Amino acid sequence: MNMSRPSYKIDKNRPGSDLAGETSAALSAVSIVFTKIDSNFSARCLSHAKQLYLFATQYRGLYHDAIKGAAQYYESTDYGDELTWAAAWLYKATKESQYLDDAEYMYMKYRLKERPNEFYYNKKVAGVQALLAELTNQSEYTEAIQNFCDYNLYVQKKTPKGLLYIEKSGTLCHTANIVFLCLQAADIGIKSTRYREFAKQQIHYILGDGGQSFVVGFGKNYPLQPHHAASSCMDRPAPCDWEAYRSTKPNPQVLHGALVSGPDENDNYKDLREEYIYNEVTLDYNAGFQSAVAGLKQLELQASRNKALLNINNETSNGNWTDVLSTASNATDA
Repeated sequence: MNMSRPSYKIDKNRPGSDLAGETSAALSAVSIVFTKIDSNFSARCLSHAKQLYLFATQYRGLYHDAIKGAAQYYESTDYGDELTWAAAWLYKATKESQYLDDAEYMYMKYRLKERPNEFYYNKKVAGVQALLAELTNQSEYTEAIQNFCDYNLYVQKKTPKGLLYIEKSGTLCHTANIVFLCLQAADIGIKSTRYREFAKQQIHYILGDGGQSFVVGFGKNYPLQPHHAASSCMDRPAPCDWEAYRSTKPNPQVLHGALVSGPDENDNYKDLREEYIYNEVTLDYNAGFQSAVAGLKQLELQASRNKALLNINNETSNGNWTDVLSTASNATDA
């Protein structure tokens, strides 16, 4: 694709506390994942997470004031939630109390205890509540994330087929993000059975239980024309231009795994490239979705292991050691 791909930056003269804070949080999370896999890389990520957090707190400002074009597509309305989010993740990664102190102070300062109705790149409040609930088990935070999940489960609008519906732009992104947080809440013992059932129902809708899969390449009836430039073009040396965009044929390149924006409030969906409200794909659309899928898969694997261990106990009590060894091997493989 022949097009400009300019780079942008924030600095102390043109700060972006939201951007730096979110990046700090991401690096803290990565450092946790790599602790036992690559300790050197984990340490580097954590070091940079601390540096970015310090920068974000010392030089305050919204990133789109420094990167002007960002406001047109990804406007940021505040940075308090990102700073609190970053501090909480640093505490999870380091167990250094100063970061938890910062997170709890900013939670109050920026009035994050109020119930949000969504969770996405510009609104991290519900994520902050879920993370602080996990880290502290304090009722202030556990009740906050429960109120968030209960509202979406029992009050928030649903489509006729049962999809949690927040807004028309990025419909499934919002649904999947909420589901992911409620799985997190379930993990710490908050209405575990109900929230997991809710998550399974919503994810299965996205995967095609309503007759339409919204994940490219998955299921029998998946999106054929996602709103994505490179996916819309033929193999080289054919040009990648507006003629390719206007084609009525399925995208030549199958964008496997991409989650499209999704249906409207009545479950209607248009699989047309030009209908970006229905067929847009973005990185943040996929983030919460695949995390929720991973959470459900983890639960499935845990159930398989528990069943295998139960079989081991039963076989042990019966003295059948051949079956015990076979069952133990299967449990390990799971």
